[in-house]
Amino acid sequence: MGGIKLDRRDGVLTIALSRPERLNAVDGALTEEMLDVLNELMRDPGTQVVVLTGEGRGFCSGMDIQGGDAGAESTEGRAQRLYRGIARGGEVTARLREIPQPVVVALHGPVAGMGVSWALAGDLRVADPTTRFVVPFTNLGLSAGDCGLSWLLPRLVGPAKAAEIAYRAQRLDVDRADALGLITEIAPEGGDLSAAQALAGELLTKSPYGLRRTKELLNASLDVPGLRRQLQAETAVQTLAFFTEDLAEGMTATLQKRTPRFENR
Repeated sequence: MGGIKLDRRDGVLTIALSRPERLNAVDGALTEEMLDVLNELMRDPGTQVVVLTGEGRGFCSGMDIQGGDAGAESTEGRAQRLYRGIARGGEVTARLREIPQPVVVALHGPVAGMGVSWALAGDLRVADPTTRFVVPFTNLGLSAGDCGLSWLLPRLVGPAKAAEIAYRAQRLDVDRADALGLITEIAPEGGDLSAAQALAGELLTKSPYGLRRTKELLNASLDVPGLRRQLQAETAVQTLAFFTEDLAEGMTATLQKRTPRFENR
């Protein structure tokens, strides 16, 4: 596997996003590798806890739009390629919720775009002081409904705070994320993975049946109107955004470090 690395030991599977040269930007190959592993976990009674982390300077910088689009099959149109890429990223979000094992996410550095959705899809989050959640969508000409984010965020921080974060394209440092209830534990700098694995070790002492059934019930209590229905709506809206002139302006302005001039085109 090129996009992720796996480490299995003592009932814990650690999955590391492994494109550090791209700040673990998610391309199609990485997504499919993640889905292969998560699908296998659905029928794996030996793995009790999953730890998800990212190699290098950050957890994940979001969808690799350039790599994911430019390298796609020529038999598909751009809309079809983009829809598939976003939908498959959302499938990872859903699978992280659906696998029976609790997921502990180890965070450091940038947690951006699709990476925010994957981080919030975990059950518990350990972060070091360098962690910053980046929700840039409305600055780029995109919707903040991305791979489950508009379903997950209101359920974790409440609808009013979710609206503030999404509309204003906010960045959350570790202290604000902790105050909002997004962080389970703050680790020393560089210590997020070891702290997440220690937390996984604590969960190994609990009843495996109890943990799995608890995750099922917690998910059931949240599932209104339903993550998958929300993912379908999000994917359609996000794909259309790629065909607007405002997206090109938002991306260009971000690269040029200036305020975008949107014209609703």
